[in-house]
Amino acid sequence: MIVLKSPQEIEKISQACRIVAMTLIYLKEWVKPGISTQELDRLAEEFIVKQGARPAFKGYRNFPCTLCTSVNEEVVHGIPSKRRLKEGDIIGIDAGAVVEGFFGDAAITLPVGKITPEIQDLLEVTEQALYKGIAQASPGNRLTDISHAIQTHAEGAGYSVVTDFVGHGIGRNLHEDPQVPNFGQPGQGPLLKEGMVLAIEPMVNMGGSAVRILEDHWTVMTQDESLSAHFEHTIAVTSDGPVILTKL
Repeated sequence: MIVLKSPQEIEKISQACRIVAMTLIYLKEWVKPGISTQELDRLAEEFIVKQGARPAFKGYRNFPCTLCTSVNEEVVHGIPSKRRLKEGDIIGIDAGAVVEGFFGDAAITLPVGKITPEIQDLLEVTEQALYKGIAQASPGNRLTDISHAIQTHAEGAGYSVVTDFVGHGIGRNLHEDPQVPNFGQPGQGPLLKEGMVLAIEPMVNMGGSAVRILEDHWTVMTQDESLSAHFEHTIAVTSDGPVILTKL
């Protein structure tokens, strides 16, 4: 069931989302060759708690950390570890926060030092695909109008979208209805209505769309070991169109 949020509830979600946005901006300063994903996780947890929130992911379905840190061919849900980032890597950082029982969720993929123009293009196209999808999140459109916009942009640039994992509704729970695929024909699915709050999150691969889950039962990586990028915003559907809650 899709739960429409009141303006007061959206304001609470916005508070959590602002902390997520602040956290990702803060982490950008630390992403450089030599730092471990475990260190980034510690910094994120300290920062979120200092803002008066709690990490949304830690303990969720027994996930052990504050961040999901997915490096290179890892798509999503990477578990922070002692692994140190190297020049030329890319890292997807997914962060969530809870304020007074309301959730916010966002992700970015960052370069580690200098990356090749080809990899930079993957990052740019994936972020552009996110905004193409968000632009469709207006009352009267259908859910798959978002999906189709993302898929069209990513595939038009020669990449593939992950189909095994999708975006989601968000509010009093981290994952709510509806699921928000990054693929599909337009004009299908639920009608978008004012009060919907969605986490839209394209995952785009340089190679094929197939993925597999590692033995840790969390980390998702590309089947062909090609690079993958992930960007996410939490947005509210309003009468004036989409409002990005995880953007300062």
